[in-house]
Amino acid sequence: MMADKTVKRLQANKALRQIIADFYADGHRAKEEGRPVGWIPPMNGLIELFYAMDIHPIFPENWAPICAAIGTNARHFAYAAARGYSGDLCGYFRNNIGYALDGIDEADQPLGGLPRPDFLISFGAGCIPTMKTFQVLCDHYRVPTFRADLPQVAMEDIKEHHIAYGVSQIERLVEFLEELTGRKLDLDRLSRAVACTDEACRLWDEIMDTRRAVPAPFSAAEIGIMFVMVTRHGTPIAVDFLRDVLAEVREKVRKGEGVIPHERLRLFWDNIPLWYNMRLFNYFEKWEAVVVAETYSAAWTMRMDPERPLESIAYKSLVSYPLVSCVSLNKRLELIEKAVRDYRIDGAVLHSNRSCKPISMGQMDIQKMLAEKLSVPSVMFDGDHMDGERFTMAQFQARVDAFMEMLLERK
Repeated sequence: MMADKTVKRLQANKALRQIIADFYADGHRAKEEGRPVGWIPPMNGLIELFYAMDIHPIFPENWAPICAAIGTNARHFAYAAARGYSGDLCGYFRNNIGYALDGIDEADQPLGGLPRPDFLISFGAGCIPTMKTFQVLCDHYRVPTFRADLPQVAMEDIKEHHIAYGVSQIERLVEFLEELTGRKLDLDRLSRAVACTDEACRLWDEIMDTRRAVPAPFSAAEIGIMFVMVTRHGTPIAVDFLRDVLAEVREKVRKGEGVIPHERLRLFWDNIPLWYNMRLFNYFEKWEAVVVAETYSAAWTMRMDPERPLESIAYKSLVSYPLVSCVSLNKRLELIEKAVRDYRIDGAVLHSNRSCKPISMGQMDIQKMLAEKLSVPSVMFDGDHMDGERFTMAQFQARVDAFMEMLLERK
């Protein structure tokens, strides 16, 4: 692994650091003030519901990349292993279980750690490790728990009856939260929260679209800006931050200011980043190459209707996971082909992720489509988005260096 920090060039990262600190501080403040804190799975419509009811959400899965970035993940892996959980399991799962069961009460944690949950929401959506994480948490914490089930439907197959079923589960959840907290859901507040998410998603798409410019105004090294899309959907915090990001990157495009002085190669990244080694994205720069598009950022390409708040958050819950890790192969190929064309990609880097098999499946088909349909070369490397022991920098460099040389010869 690289010891140096990731080189980030957006001024917005200064504000982002404060937003991250504030999010966790708000959780601890809510706990101290007696306001409810709930642990929920990420990437669904529940966050708008929480903010509309003044309930602070905590996302264990979102905590895992932070642990990887600051280096506490290895300790949490050891805790999980001591409890009998295999090292072959997802790194998010191993980190979160080790932390929640044995690390949460440790002193001097970065960002103060996570406040203990007052209740848990196991919404039955998403990848298997996420669902199993909440099963373990429910058994461990013995706090009020809401369980629901959502169908795993490919995003292109979602119909009105799926959304209607999702709404029925959300209505059950509202009853649970109202009884638990003594607060009534205000549908006007929920509509305003949905409107904030819709605006955040619109801004996100515009920010990503600026990367079509040559040279690109920012690279995948800045993908941490998605923190607000996970934790602050439904709030003006996300909207205000993304407006500032959009203004900054548009100004870079206007000035013709790219990530590096001379951009020669434009790359696409498939799969989750290596959260403990985000500087990996800077490595390509020595070849005058920039990662200008990636699979993961597509998770926030959706719109919501404030006039139909319950239906909107039901749709978001149904579509969020399939868009990233459970998407049908045909849809995934379609999305990648569009990105390659839109962003004028010269080559693709595919991370075969040992911690996330669903999002790694189909990569041989992706390589075939890229080569045969688009004449775009690609390279694949083995890694793990959470566990640095499963990534070999020397192997990565050897493969990427040869790949970059080939791309430059083609150029």
